[in-house]
Amino acid sequence: MAKALNVRGLMNVQFAVQEYNVFVLEVNPRASRTVPFVSKAIGVPLAKLAARIMVGRKLKELGLTREIVPKHISVKEAVFPFNKFPGVDTMLGPEMKSTGEVMGINDYFGIAFAKAQLGVGMRLPKTGKVFVSVRDDDKKMASWIAKKLYRVGFQIVATRGTARYFEERGVPTEIVSKIQEGSPHIGDQIMNGAIAMVINTPEDARSQADSYAIRRFALDYQVPYFTTLAGADAAAEGIEYLMQRDFEVKPLQEYEIPKLTNEP
Repeated sequence: MAKALNVRGLMNVQFAVQEYNVFVLEVNPRASRTVPFVSKAIGVPLAKLAARIMVGRKLKELGLTREIVPKHISVKEAVFPFNKFPGVDTMLGPEMKSTGEVMGINDYFGIAFAKAQLGVGMRLPKTGKVFVSVRDDDKKMASWIAKKLYRVGFQIVATRGTARYFEERGVPTEIVSKIQEGSPHIGDQIMNGAIAMVINTPEDARSQADSYAIRRFALDYQVPYFTTLAGADAAAEGIEYLMQRDFEVKPLQEYEIPKLTNEP
């Protein structure tokens, strides 16, 4: 696309992926918010290099002739303003809702992810109960995540259908009522501090009232929550690492980053 559009410098592309189909939503000859993140992650001032390329310099002259692969892992997490807007659903869609982003770095993905979560104010738990409420298509993967969390000492809580599915696959699960079924229900447990983390994947963006209420309870009572299985699985991996070791904090400059052959 860059060659076809004759773009020199930086280019921002927005993709939409549906199963095996990849759609291009837009292409802009400009930098994106990701550029500073990648620059810090790989130790290369991409905006500076791009500006020089736009005025005629060559990548070879600037020393950028190969991909820079650092030893550490960098995780970007978006910052959302949901807590400032009472009643707003926390479900994500194609529109831009984030107001910023943070970065977590470590040699291990799990710790890097945990750092990123802490950066947005979401501290991953090490003990307690995890409530799981997922759509039917997600139950298989959700049971693997639940099993992983159960192995490291968490209690799994779910509504009847999900609890039955988990039990059949060897994951002991405590049954809790849906909010619409009346108290005592999952909302009461979240309010009382009995739930350490919530995993919730609703049927669609419009979701049922029960799913919306669960997500809103989690947000209002500052309980870590995940609305995708990829996020939940990353959280489970982060928790596993946190239970083995505490992460350290050090300046970005102390991370080992390969240098360009000809620093600009």
